[in-house]
Amino acid sequence: MTLAVLGALVATPPPTPPLAEVTGTYVWRHHAPRFGGLSAIELEPDALGFIVVSDSAAFFSGRFTRGADGEVVGATVGEAVLPVSWHGTPLQDWMDDAEGLAFAPDGGIYVSYESWDRIVHYGPGGRGWKDEAGPDEFAAFPANQGIEALAVDAAGRVLAIPEVPPHGGDTPVYRVSGKKARVIFTLRHDRDWSSTGADIGPDGRLYLLERGFWPFLGFASRVRRITLDHDRVAADVVIWQSEPGHHDNLEGIAAWQDAAGGLRLTMVSDDNFLPVQKTEIVDLRMTE
Repeated sequence: MTLAVLGALVATPPPTPPLAEVTGTYVWRHHAPRFGGLSAIELEPDALGFIVVSDSAAFFSGRFTRGADGEVVGATVGEAVLPVSWHGTPLQDWMDDAEGLAFAPDGGIYVSYESWDRIVHYGPGGRGWKDEAGPDEFAAFPANQGIEALAVDAAGRVLAIPEVPPHGGDTPVYRVSGKKARVIFTLRHDRDWSSTGADIGPDGRLYLLERGFWPFLGFASRVRRITLDHDRVAADVVIWQSEPGHHDNLEGIAAWQDAAGGLRLTMVSDDNFLPVQKTEIVDLRMTE
């Protein structure tokens, strides 16, 4: 039995038929210091301008080149932006494990951190500390399993999703406002999967990227499309799933609309700064 077949048996069965297909993959090589460990991505409306954040809390902005089918085929990257703390000094190592990223309505960005669990509001491109919140609710997160996924809805409200449910059961989705956070709805948690990234699409739906890992087989990824009716989950569908080992450790996701009005998803992998892994871009196109 091949590893791919064994992985398919171990993992949660993929959707049949899938509602999204891969249009391309791109191994992203950039030799600047601190580049790598990419945990989250956001795209400008043209899907060419981007910002990514590293586990080392460095922000990189630039422009993608896309091929005939909308897939990433190249990238130009600017200088790293290193965020600062509230008193203007560089983040210390125990403070810099950035995981989630979302554009703020004022043109800046929100970033979630693990280790010291908090959400920080920066200016455009990550330049300049503006505010941060570490709600009491975040104190319940296990070590290294805090807010992995951030999204901002059409009303500018911040949604925050932890890697795993802190108390078991379903995964809470928090709405963060100022220094407060409250659970507005929950999502089904499947044992083999953990949340790694999220985005609100042009269609108003929540797209959740999840990761599974099987020893000797590797990482698997899947994307769920969640339709909301106010603060109620109206539909929750797995639209795409990879076999273990087929892609790297996909952690960031951005939803966008192509020129024909179709919905696309661009994902990025976290190589953990390890030579045996790679920074990979994977593009999906909705097929329904």
